[in-house]
Amino acid sequence: MVMELEEEGEKLVTPGEVLGKSSSLIAGKGTYLAPHNHIIYASLTGRLTTITPPDSKDQRPTVEVTGHKAYGAVPEPGSVVIARVTKVMARMASADIMCVGAKSVREKFTGIIRQQDVRATEIDKVDMHFSFRPGDIVRALVLSLGDARAYYLSTAKNELGVVSAESIAGAIMIPISWTEMQCPLTGQTEQRKVAKVEWLAEFNFSVIVLPIVSDVVADALVWIPHGTCISCSKTMLY
Repeated sequence: MVMELEEEGEKLVTPGEVLGKSSSLIAGKGTYLAPHNHIIYASLTGRLTTITPPDSKDQRPTVEVTGHKAYGAVPEPGSVVIARVTKVMARMASADIMCVGAKSVREKFTGIIRQQDVRATEIDKVDMHFSFRPGDIVRALVLSLGDARAYYLSTAKNELGVVSAESIAGAIMIPISWTEMQCPLTGQTEQRKVAKVEWLAEFNFSVIVLPIVSDVVADALVWIPHGTCISCSKTMLY
């Protein structure tokens, strides 16, 4: 059943709310059809409308959700997102989605990275606490909309994973391998599921130059928690 909010006579829904089954409805804009259970969910906060079908063999009405906040980006299966890790548990990590592609979101969307979706190989050996830590910024692929108003995310590709992480000393770390990042202040290494970061040049982020003192790399191109892209001219070491 759809949980409805009344606002000036309009029916409002929020992300993850069940709109109906695909046997009786067609998923339209602002909705998502889950292939595993054939249920249609709302994918954003907005006004729910039902469109009567035209004269055709398929007489199912179409359900659509018109965004309550215009022009805000909405995650969809297949989207690449930037998210901040908020909690790490034994078998999953949760994160707040900040950007979909190069566009920032205007609503709160939660992502879940499950243990089996961290990397493509040796899945049974994945340690979530050695892959992510709270505060890490990750690049991930949206797999699907889960059952608890959270999107299932994957980092199981070379270009996906942690793109920025803060060391215990409070410095933005530098990736030195696929599984390690190094603090430029202390030289101490920490384990992460590291992403390849050349893709960041494609995004239209605000750019500042911030020198990082290190014997390994003078400058680094990373995405920091405050939403600022740091400029670099050196290649990451992998």
